Amino acid sequence: MLLWFESNGLHRHYRVALFLLLVQTKSSLRIEMLTRRRGLPRRARISAAHAVARAIAQTHWLRPGKRIGVYASMPQELGTAPLIDLAHARGCAIYLPRITSLRSRTMRFVRIGLGSGAEGTQHALGMHEPEGHDALSARFLDTIFVPAVALDPRGARLGHGIGFYDRTLAFRHLRHHWSGPRLVGLAYSFQVVPQVPVTATDVFMDMIVTERGIGELLAHEDRTVDLRSR
Repeated sequence: MLLWFESNGLHRHYRVALFLLLVQTKSSLRIEMLTRRRGLPRRARISAAHAVARAIAQTHWLRPGKRIGVYASMPQELGTAPLIDLAHARGCAIYLPRITSLRSRTMRFVRIGLGSGAEGTQHALGMHEPEGHDALSARFLDTIFVPAVALDPRGARLGHGIGFYDRTLAFRHLRHHWSGPRLVGLAYSFQVVPQVPVTATDVFMDMIVTERGIGELLAHEDRTVDLRSR
């Protein structure tokens, strides 16, 4: 029993060391991407937002009646205003995220009306949250457009490090067969990197869209996790 405990302790220290290295790597990548994103000219931001909306317009994701989750973009994120306008024009029901618990880092999605755009109350973390009471759990949406600091060809996503989307979408880990919602990561093309460090709690995207169009992702079996804790 003592030998098992010591061995388990060594293994645990090894795992902790790996985790700390992973956190450092994520932090470095996040700083690099946020710095590059801040330096993007306003004209390029506007152009990218419209290009992404045009690419999505060619898909079947925005059919009438579909429940669409989308973020209210902050100034440096890839803009979603053209996408929200498009989804409204297609007859979709639009839902924006609203934080339900800072402690558990979870969100629900609240429906916004036609013409309301992405306006709402600004949360302490900087995001704009919709008002209203018509809220849904993420699992009941058809497609969710997710903001990203970095993405890779596996669909691995790096966020701001707070974990709201990973916690809110954690139910995806319990599913053996994909049945929605479709998760679409939105980012500028320079934010798509060869590999994003991931842990077992990270939720993968099903698709990626940048101003260059819709990217092809690797097969699900190629979505390996850096820490073997799944």
